[in-house]
Amino acid sequence: MYEFLTDHHLVALIGLGGGVLLGLAARLGRFCTLGAIEDLLYGGSATRMQMWILATGIAVMGSFTLSGLGLFDTTESYYLSIRWMPLASVIGGLMFGYGMALSGNCGYGAIARLGGGDLRSFVIVLVMGVSTYVVLQGPLAPLRNLLFEQVEVTSDLPPGLAHHAARITGLPLHWVGVGIGSVIVLGVLATGDLRRDPKALFWSVMVGLAIVSGWAGTTYINAIGFEALPVVSHSFSAPVGESILWAMTGSLRPVTFAVGSIAGVWIGAFVGSMIKGHFRWEACEDPRELRRQIVGAAIMGAGAVIAMGCTVGQGMTAFSVLSISAPVTFLAIFAGAAVGLRQLIEGFSPAQ
Repeated sequence: MYEFLTDHHLVALIGLGGGVLLGLAARLGRFCTLGAIEDLLYGGSATRMQMWILATGIAVMGSFTLSGLGLFDTTESYYLSIRWMPLASVIGGLMFGYGMALSGNCGYGAIARLGGGDLRSFVIVLVMGVSTYVVLQGPLAPLRNLLFEQVEVTSDLPPGLAHHAARITGLPLHWVGVGIGSVIVLGVLATGDLRRDPKALFWSVMVGLAIVSGWAGTTYINAIGFEALPVVSHSFSAPVGESILWAMTGSLRPVTFAVGSIAGVWIGAFVGSMIKGHFRWEACEDPRELRRQIVGAAIMGAGAVIAMGCTVGQGMTAFSVLSISAPVTFLAIFAGAAVGLRQLIEGFSPAQ
């Protein structure tokens, strides 16, 4: 069988499997970062935010368990190989959060909604994908490099919370990481109502395991394969643009984990929407709404490149290796989304 599957195909299949889990979680478990923020600020419910925190804790525990077993080297991850830039995390995070509020979804959420037949999300996905590559490798790349140059880490201490804690305490790295993940999991289960919602618990765990599966699978292929492919997990900013490029030039470039991940979320969301009977074609009837979504998607894509990740890429995948950038970026995304949501609510509120 391996004769017909290259290393590229295998990592794409690994991305596909984890992506399907993420897509199902979005449609069947209502797992959504913007939805969680909106519920927390305006809906009087913290359940979906607790789901996000639990999934992150599971991802942290799983990633450092793999590290302790010798199945994953956290320093191989992109998030711990680049010097942390606090200003990039804050500015990029604010841009991403604000753009996410304007467009009504992050990249992951837009792909999941597209799986349910929402054609408006198709526009968001396309605009965000193009925007990321305009800033990442296109005309604005020189400006981005000038302002936020990404410099590889040259010291033996990567920009990770667990790595710094392990250096200070002298404890094994994986113990520190698993300990921090356990505190996150136990904390959210002890303080919220999430433990009384079996469905929310299940899908939170599935999301966390999907992140871990990316690290485990790509590490394995990196170790046994011949291509020296990067060790990665799920993100939905630059991978959206990468998937668009592959769709147009697939005969010239190999399939990647990112392409499999994007396709997996769409497939999982489509299956989930069919299971619930929620699939239906939807289009935008208000040009003003479409304009807002296009502008938001463009801002979101640019912000994701500056911050080196999105709500999933930084908020969960980078968090799973306890990158210092992850909590800072997510707080900036939260703040940007709060500003954007507030602006939309004020703009559409009836005059008093």
